[in-house]
Amino acid sequence: MKSGEGPALGSAATPGIDAASRDALLDALRDAAVRDLAWLLLSADLLRPQPPVGALANPFDTPQEAQATLDWLRALDAAPEPLHHELAATRITRLGRYAERLLGWFLQHGPAARLVAAGVPLRRGGVTLGECDFLVRTRRGARLHWELAVKCYLHAGDGRAQLSAQLSDYVGPNLKDRFDLKLAHMLNHQLPLSAREEFASVGYAGPWTPQMFIKGWLFYRHGETSVDPVELDPAHGRGWWVTRSDWPAFAAAHAEKWRTLLRLEWLAPRRHAALEVRSADLAFVDAKTLAGQTLHQHGPAMVGAFVEDSAGNLIERSRGFIVPDEWPELARHYARQ
Repeated sequence: MKSGEGPALGSAATPGIDAASRDALLDALRDAAVRDLAWLLLSADLLRPQPPVGALANPFDTPQEAQATLDWLRALDAAPEPLHHELAATRITRLGRYAERLLGWFLQHGPAARLVAAGVPLRRGGVTLGECDFLVRTRRGARLHWELAVKCYLHAGDGRAQLSAQLSDYVGPNLKDRFDLKLAHMLNHQLPLSAREEFASVGYAGPWTPQMFIKGWLFYRHGETSVDPVELDPAHGRGWWVTRSDWPAFAAAHAEKWRTLLRLEWLAPRRHAALEVRSADLAFVDAKTLAGQTLHQHGPAMVGAFVEDSAGNLIERSRGFIVPDEWPELARHYARQ
């Protein structure tokens, strides 16, 4: 499948919400945090179900809950101050922690499943065995154990057409994480935590049904073609990556304005109102200036391509990574380890 050229959210339908309604909602929401929360709830999963252990979490138990959530998100977008206050209560630097806070807010205040507990540690003999991200109770009474992960992996391709790919080909930008290893840890360690004997002593009566909540983006070398691994949801969010040497030719075919995306901007496609663009220091630049900004960065840099609509708003058209020239070979080596 060809590398992504737009901020695809995926086409898989959420029960009660068709893809068009979901995309229209995301286009209509103006607050960045609310958009990120909507993306977390409504975007396609990165993975298909992984039986027998790896069932997928669904934020909505019924189509009615899904529709109620759309209305709830619109109301939150009109008055997002309580969510902003929650997010500002403690300093957040990690993308995963940001996603946890967003999902926790939804479980506490949204119209669907309810939070029982979050960040529940499991210990034995004073040693921490792990931590359950979320214990959730649906309105129908189901007890669920959710493990959340938000991941951005780059496919370590060599630029030539590939007949197939494996999860091990998808690596983190800084080559400290790999999709196959993350999935194995999720299936073999994180999801089984709530079924361990020691869990009976933490005070939350089960049994709990484990489910994985894995969202994110996968990035493919521009011009590369390959067949997705069977584990992936075909509707997963897609982006591109190019080397610094290839950047000028790639950027020449795009007339957009560019901006480096900070780590906490890696969830929903970004949207900036005209007034915000004029009043804030968002550093939209041309392709040459962006290349200079990323030249001395140690590792890959995520950037967004923006187009201006008729009202002067800047809308993210696509996102991708500019990587150092030596990165592809290092990534292929890491994928083969």
